[in-house]
Amino acid sequence: MKVVVLVGGVGGAKLALGLAKVLPPENLTVIVNTGDDTWMYGLRICPDLDTIMYTLSDLVNKENGWGVAGDTFQTIAAMKRFGEDAWFGLGDQDMATHILRTRWLQVGTTLTDITGRLTKKLGIRQQILPMTNEPVATIVDTHEYGEIDFQTYFVRYRWQPTVKSLRLDGIEATSVSIEVETALKQADALIVGPSNPWLSIDPILSVPGMRDLIGSLNIPRVAISPIVGGEAVKGPAAKLMVELGHESSAVAVARYYGDLLNGFVYDESDSEMVVPQQYATKFETIMKNDEIKVALARNVLEWIQNWK
Repeated sequence: MKVVVLVGGVGGAKLALGLAKVLPPENLTVIVNTGDDTWMYGLRICPDLDTIMYTLSDLVNKENGWGVAGDTFQTIAAMKRFGEDAWFGLGDQDMATHILRTRWLQVGTTLTDITGRLTKKLGIRQQILPMTNEPVATIVDTHEYGEIDFQTYFVRYRWQPTVKSLRLDGIEATSVSIEVETALKQADALIVGPSNPWLSIDPILSVPGMRDLIGSLNIPRVAISPIVGGEAVKGPAAKLMVELGHESSAVAVARYYGDLLNGFVYDESDSEMVVPQQYATKFETIMKNDEIKVALARNVLEWIQNWK
């Protein structure tokens, strides 16, 4: 079974790892949010792509869920010594990824091809694709600071500002890449990871043509809820939902995706739920260790295969 998974952030990376341990590598494609991407210190940073790469190559800092395990931060420390307000931390090994990506972008290489080069060198056999090759920037309109870029909101202010609205700068100029289109059309199942629907998944779905393409697929199209017991497993999802006028619940996530998807998975600790999707089930979804990541991936795939 060929599976495409849409992800962003640490929760999505955990599911991708579980799927990677269950599926043959040629049967898994991971499409990754790039709305979080930014320029920092003259370098092109792609946080979600890098989190997926480091996770699938077993380089990731498992305590944080992002960055390279055992990395040092001497370059950032030196920048601060020169008076730079280096609030966005980059490890020294991590910085090599950004240096190479920036250099290749400057000579016209697409983000898809760059990601392919990096993943191949890291020994990753699964296909990892950015949601689009063109740059997109998530802009957060806050009560406290007005409009700020995503990393300022998420990292500098630790997602504490109150959100009024979100917009995707540059999204109109993007397109679905040939690689993404091919992967989706060849898929036997689509899974939306337990990532923040508004910050991680909506940018992917907002690429012109993406919703229509996904909606046309006559395959299982399943989301896994990032909300358990009314709370986010990690990050600002629950807080953001309330600020944007939604209740903080798995049901609200299911309603947000609506009929774009036909299946929904929520956590076994939640009560029975009525969702708009045709199929729904519950499993243990809080991926505290690799065993649960694998179990969730296997359970979801077996459940999908039993649809008749």
